[in-house]
Amino acid sequence: MLVVSDIATWRERIFSSLLSVVLVVGTIATLPVIPFLVQQGLWPVAVADTIALVWIFAIWRMDRLAYTVRVMHFLAVVYALAITLMLSVGTASMSYLLGPPVIAAILLSLRPAILALVLGAALLVALGSSGHVTFSVPGWQHEPLKASLLAALNYTGVGAMLTLTCGTLLKGLSRSLGDAHALNGELQLTSAALARLNDMVLITKAAEGQHATQPVTFVNDAFLQRTGYQRSEVLGRSLRMLLGPETDQAAVARIIAAMGSNQPCNIELMSYTKSGEPYWVEIEMVPFAPAGARASHWVVVGRDITQQRQAAEAIHRLAYYDVLTGLPNRRLLVERLETMVLDANAGRGLGALLYLDLDNFKNVNDARGHSTGDALLRHAAARLSGAVRGCDTVARIGGDEFVVLIGNLPGDAEAATQAALAMAGEIRAALAAPLEIDGHGFHIAASIGVALPLDKGASADALLLEADTAMYHAKAGGRDKVALFEKSMLRDAQQKLTLEHDLGQALDKGELAMHLQLQVDHAGTPAGAELLMRWTRADGSMVPPDVFIPVAEASGLIVPLGHWALRQACTAWLTLDAAGYPLPLSVNVSPLQFRQPDFVDQVRAVLAETGAPPQQLIFEVTEGLLIEDIDQTVARMRALSEMGIRFAIDDFGTGYSNLSYLKRLPLYELKIDKSLVRDMPHDQNGTAIVQSVLAMAGHLGLRVVAEGIETAEQAAFLAGHGRPCMQGYLFSRPMALDALMRQLDARPDLAA
Repeated sequence: MLVVSDIATWRERIFSSLLSVVLVVGTIATLPVIPFLVQQGLWPVAVADTIALVWIFAIWRMDRLAYTVRVMHFLAVVYALAITLMLSVGTASMSYLLGPPVIAAILLSLRPAILALVLGAALLVALGSSGHVTFSVPGWQHEPLKASLLAALNYTGVGAMLTLTCGTLLKGLSRSLGDAHALNGELQLTSAALARLNDMVLITKAAEGQHATQPVTFVNDAFLQRTGYQRSEVLGRSLRMLLGPETDQAAVARIIAAMGSNQPCNIELMSYTKSGEPYWVEIEMVPFAPAGARASHWVVVGRDITQQRQAAEAIHRLAYYDVLTGLPNRRLLVERLETMVLDANAGRGLGALLYLDLDNFKNVNDARGHSTGDALLRHAAARLSGAVRGCDTVARIGGDEFVVLIGNLPGDAEAATQAALAMAGEIRAALAAPLEIDGHGFHIAASIGVALPLDKGASADALLLEADTAMYHAKAGGRDKVALFEKSMLRDAQQKLTLEHDLGQALDKGELAMHLQLQVDHAGTPAGAELLMRWTRADGSMVPPDVFIPVAEASGLIVPLGHWALRQACTAWLTLDAAGYPLPLSVNVSPLQFRQPDFVDQVRAVLAETGAPPQQLIFEVTEGLLIEDIDQTVARMRALSEMGIRFAIDDFGTGYSNLSYLKRLPLYELKIDKSLVRDMPHDQNGTAIVQSVLAMAGHLGLRVVAEGIETAEQAAFLAGHGRPCMQGYLFSRPMALDALMRQLDARPDLAA
């Protein structure tokens, strides 16, 4: 379709149409009349009409001539016809002279039109005054000049009115077309800019009513590219076609409300492509309205923020969720826990906190690797999530520790407690189901501590601490158990924390000392001594070893304490040797200390520094050391044995007691635990075990020391059955080195 952008083009089109119409109409009207004109003797008219048609045809064909030249020729044809007809027919043909000025005004401009009007008036005066044309004016029949001037005046008045009207109209149209052309250019530029924007742009027609369709009237290319629609599939349809099942209806309601109040709106919501793919879009809607009127259209600008939303969600998940299991992490747990505690304090219902620690999880990592351990943690998380209700929260707060936050419990404290304990039992049962990972079977067990916010003014941190404390009591009670928090547990935990702090400073304050307890043979002759750690506070009070040693083990303080004890043993032997009592000394080595990567190097360094002979030291280890990584344990024991260190299994018969390991270990001695000899020889079972150990040790060539000998009857029985070495209060209590030396000095058998 031809687009007309200015008045000149319009004039050319009008002239072209005019020529075509004149040719067709003139031919149809003239050809049938020519014979009649000739018959009536009006052959000049017939000739003029014929020449005019030929002339117009020539103008129509010669379209390469300049437009103005062609128009001038056309005007000349009209003038020629007008003169011919006036001369032949009379003044009835005078109307032909009105054609040139009007045509000139339309096809050229106002100035040529005025010249054409003047020319027409001049022709009238010339033809009238010369007598070729007679103007019938009453009273002036014999004054042709006056009559022709009057005719020319009338012609000029009517012609001027028509000419000026057409000229002024066309001038205004020309100006309007110029403005429209400029505006059209701006619109085209705006449309092109909108079409090429990266943001999606839609324009909809405003419609009244909450459920009225807001038909789309414009979409840009960015919208089509993002949504996959064709323009024809969108235009005329409602914006609701872009909504889907996950679109927030509250956001849609806010958009409808904004449109109803004729207010702009900015909102984020889920939209959908043609294929059904969801994506997040930030929408800014602005009403377009004339001043003081309601909106006629809405301009909608949309920005695809899917990546930003995904990034924000990823950051949110990293901040609030555990990466391995997908469960809430400590941060999110604490937020929800604080809400639960606030509700409980306000009397809006009770909840409970279950603190879980997977039992022996470290063994899985050590034996099967961290990938298997991670898989087990994911299975545990899935089972925990499946065992609770939708209103509960399962969180992983680190390592193998999980927390279950139970809500909506009965308002009665007793009923809430029982419900929480029942839930803990269900969780234990869910975890205990058989599990297979990479062809290996596993059993998940957990120690669970339970705490409820029963006290007014409870806090989230305090409740978490109470559940954690209860969990450790469950673990200390044998693992795979459930413990309900009691206030005494927290007091015990606080006492242990205080004890751990004081123990950490005891060595620097000189409050620790190594006492020695003699070991004798069947005849009562000293055969060695065991070093035992003692703690005397600054106020003179004693802290029993069975109290502070477990604290040292749990806190890791046993490692520096064990290193100090080894150095004390070397120094004590050198002192005894200098006094003439080169007794072999036994020193206890903790499993934690033994498993230190540099333990062998530390022993070698202490021996080199003190000069004590390694052959005079006996390291006492418990059977618990043999449970984990037996190959590494054997390798370290052999390395130390090659240095001269000898090994004893302490408390033999009460621990792991896998006898197959005895032949692999470089052992020197077995120490029978005092619990087996306490009621000997009257306790047949204990006596039988002791005799079996003595017989086995004899076959293996191992020395035996029986601990806890407190009666002469026990000593006599052992002297008559295997003759092991003995250690106990019957022979010597643990004492300081100087006291032991005085006791040795007082023995006549040693003095001799």
